[in-house]
Amino acid sequence: MKIFGVTGWKNSGKTGLVERLVAEFIYRGLSVSTVKHAHHTFDVDHPGRDSYRHRVAGAKEVLLVSKNRWAIMHELRDEDEPNLAEILTKIEKVDLVIIEGFKRDRHPKIEAFREETKTPVIALQDDTIVAVAASSSLTDLSIPVFDLDSTSEIADFISNFLDLNV
Repeated sequence: MKIFGVTGWKNSGKTGLVERLVAEFIYRGLSVSTVKHAHHTFDVDHPGRDSYRHRVAGAKEVLLVSKNRWAIMHELRDEDEPNLAEILTKIEKVDLVIIEGFKRDRHPKIEAFREETKTPVIALQDDTIVAVAASSSLTDLSIPVFDLDSTSEIADFISNFLDLNV
Protein backbone atom coordinates (compact mmCIF):
# COMPACT_ATOMS: atom_id res chain seq x y z
CA MET A 1 0.00 0.00 0.00
CA LYS A 2 1.53 3.31 -1.10
CA ILE A 3 0.96 6.53 0.78
CA PHE A 4 1.34 10.14 -0.28
CA GLY A 5 0.44 13.26 1.65
CA VAL A 6 -1.10 16.62 0.90
CA THR A 7 -0.12 19.26 3.42
CA GLY A 8 -0.35 23.02 3.78
CA TRP A 9 -1.71 25.75 5.98
CA LYS A 10 -5.42 26.41 6.56
CA ASN A 11 -7.25 27.59 3.40
CA SER A 12 -4.37 26.57 1.14
CA GLY A 13 -6.47 24.25 -1.03
CA LYS A 14 -5.56 20.90 0.54
CA THR A 15 -9.04 19.40 0.62
CA GLY A 16 -9.89 20.45 -2.94
CA LEU A 17 -6.63 18.98 -4.18
CA VAL A 18 -7.23 15.71 -2.30
CA GLU A 19 -10.76 15.51 -3.70
CA ARG A 20 -9.53 16.01 -7.28
CA LEU A 21 -6.63 13.55 -6.85
CA VAL A 22 -8.94 10.85 -5.49
CA ALA A 23 -11.22 11.23 -8.52
CA GLU A 24 -8.24 11.25 -10.92
CA PHE A 25 -6.61 8.14 -9.47
CA ILE A 26 -9.93 6.27 -9.41
CA TYR A 27 -10.44 7.28 -13.05
CA ARG A 28 -6.99 5.78 -13.74
CA GLY A 29 -8.09 2.48 -12.20
CA LEU A 30 -6.54 2.62 -8.72
CA SER A 31 -8.26 1.87 -5.43
CA VAL A 32 -7.85 4.88 -3.16
CA SER A 33 -8.53 5.68 0.48
CA THR A 34 -7.91 8.86 2.42
CA VAL A 35 -6.87 9.73 5.96
CA LYS A 36 -7.65 13.24 7.21
CA HIS A 37 -6.20 14.68 10.39
CA ALA A 38 -8.42 17.09 12.30
CA HIS A 39 -6.94 19.53 14.81
CA HIS A 40 -10.29 20.03 16.47
CA THR A 41 -12.87 17.86 18.15
CA PHE A 42 -15.26 16.39 15.63
CA ASP A 43 -18.29 14.17 15.77
CA VAL A 44 -19.78 12.05 13.01
CA ASP A 45 -22.75 11.21 15.17
CA HIS A 46 -25.73 13.26 16.31
CA PRO A 47 -27.28 13.71 19.75
CA GLY A 48 -30.40 11.61 20.23
CA ARG A 49 -29.45 8.95 17.65
CA ASP A 50 -29.16 5.39 18.93
CA SER A 51 -25.47 5.14 18.07
CA TYR A 52 -24.79 8.44 19.85
CA ARG A 53 -26.63 7.15 22.91
CA HIS A 54 -24.55 3.93 22.88
CA ARG A 55 -21.33 5.96 22.77
CA VAL A 56 -22.38 8.40 25.49
CA ALA A 57 -23.37 5.44 27.66
CA GLY A 58 -19.70 4.41 27.58
CA ALA A 59 -19.21 2.03 24.65
CA LYS A 60 -15.57 1.96 23.54
CA GLU A 61 -16.55 1.30 19.91
CA VAL A 62 -19.82 1.68 18.07
CA LEU A 63 -20.28 0.21 14.60
CA LEU A 64 -23.02 1.72 12.51
CA VAL A 65 -24.05 -0.47 9.58
CA SER A 66 -26.46 -0.01 6.67
CA LYS A 67 -26.83 -1.44 3.17
CA ASN A 68 -24.76 1.49 1.79
CA ARG A 69 -21.88 1.85 4.25
CA TRP A 70 -20.54 1.06 7.66
CA ALA A 71 -18.63 3.21 10.09
CA ILE A 72 -16.81 2.52 13.28
CA MET A 73 -16.50 5.16 15.96
CA HIS A 74 -13.78 4.51 18.49
CA GLU A 75 -13.70 6.61 21.63
CA LEU A 76 -10.19 7.25 22.93
CA ARG A 77 -11.39 7.58 26.54
CA ASP A 78 -8.15 8.98 27.99
CA GLU A 79 -5.92 7.17 25.45
CA ASP A 80 -3.39 9.07 23.36
CA GLU A 81 -4.30 10.00 19.80
CA PRO A 82 -3.06 7.19 17.53
CA ASN A 83 -0.18 8.00 15.21
CA LEU A 84 -0.40 7.67 11.44
CA ALA A 85 1.27 4.24 11.36
CA GLU A 86 -1.36 2.89 13.78
CA ILE A 87 -4.20 4.39 11.76
CA LEU A 88 -2.90 2.86 8.52
CA THR A 89 -3.13 -0.64 10.06
CA LYS A 90 -6.86 -0.12 10.53
CA ILE A 91 -7.81 0.51 6.89
CA GLU A 92 -8.37 -1.96 4.10
CA LYS A 93 -5.46 -2.43 1.71
CA VAL A 94 -5.72 -0.23 -1.37
CA ASP A 95 -3.36 0.91 -4.12
CA LEU A 96 -2.97 4.41 -2.69
CA VAL A 97 -3.77 6.19 0.56
CA ILE A 98 -3.81 9.97 0.31
CA ILE A 99 -3.09 11.59 3.66
CA GLU A 100 -4.38 15.10 4.35
CA GLY A 101 -2.61 16.79 7.21
CA PHE A 102 -0.16 14.90 9.42
CA LYS A 103 2.29 17.66 8.60
CA ARG A 104 5.00 16.42 10.97
CA ASP A 105 5.00 12.79 9.83
CA ARG A 106 7.82 11.58 7.57
CA HIS A 107 5.94 10.37 4.47
CA PRO A 108 6.32 12.09 1.06
CA LYS A 109 4.01 15.06 0.57
CA ILE A 110 2.97 17.77 -1.82
CA GLU A 111 2.30 21.16 -0.31
CA ALA A 112 -0.81 23.08 -1.33
CA PHE A 113 0.08 26.77 -1.27
CA ARG A 114 -1.94 29.94 -1.80
CA GLU A 115 -0.02 33.19 -1.63
CA GLU A 116 -3.14 35.08 -0.57
CA THR A 117 -3.16 33.25 2.79
CA LYS A 118 0.06 35.12 3.61
CA THR A 119 1.61 32.01 5.16
CA PRO A 120 5.18 30.79 4.62
CA VAL A 121 6.06 27.99 2.21
CA ILE A 122 6.48 24.90 4.40
CA ALA A 123 8.66 23.16 1.80
CA LEU A 124 11.52 25.53 2.57
CA GLN A 125 11.85 23.87 6.01
CA ASP A 126 10.52 20.34 5.39
CA ASP A 127 12.40 17.76 3.31
CA THR A 128 9.39 15.39 3.23
CA ILE A 129 7.69 17.84 0.85
CA VAL A 130 8.75 16.68 -2.60
CA ALA A 131 6.66 19.12 -4.65
CA VAL A 132 4.43 22.17 -4.28
CA ALA A 133 1.04 22.86 -5.87
CA ALA A 134 0.66 26.64 -5.86
CA SER A 135 -1.87 29.21 -6.99
CA SER A 136 0.97 31.55 -7.96
CA SER A 137 4.47 31.33 -9.36
CA LEU A 138 7.17 30.19 -6.93
CA THR A 139 10.74 30.40 -8.20
CA ASP A 140 12.90 29.95 -5.10
CA LEU A 141 12.34 26.21 -4.69
CA SER A 142 14.54 23.32 -5.81
CA ILE A 143 11.59 20.90 -6.01
CA PRO A 144 8.87 20.73 -8.69
CA VAL A 145 6.15 23.38 -8.54
CA PHE A 146 2.78 22.73 -10.19
CA ASP A 147 -0.25 24.89 -10.73
CA LEU A 148 -2.65 24.06 -7.89
CA ASP A 149 -5.38 23.23 -10.42
CA SER A 150 -3.24 20.97 -12.65
CA THR A 151 -4.65 17.78 -11.17
CA SER A 152 -3.60 15.45 -13.98
CA GLU A 153 -0.03 16.74 -13.97
CA ILE A 154 0.17 16.42 -10.17
CA ALA A 155 -1.26 12.88 -10.39
CA ASP A 156 1.39 12.02 -13.02
CA PHE A 157 4.11 13.28 -10.67
CA ILE A 158 2.76 11.26 -7.73
CA SER A 159 2.39 8.16 -9.94
CA ASN A 160 6.00 8.42 -11.08
CA PHE A 161 7.27 9.24 -7.59
CA LEU A 162 5.54 6.20 -6.08
CA ASP A 163 5.98 3.95 -9.14
CA LEU A 164 2.23 3.32 -9.31
CA ASN A 165 2.26 2.06 -12.92
CA VAL A 166 -0.88 3.90 -14.07
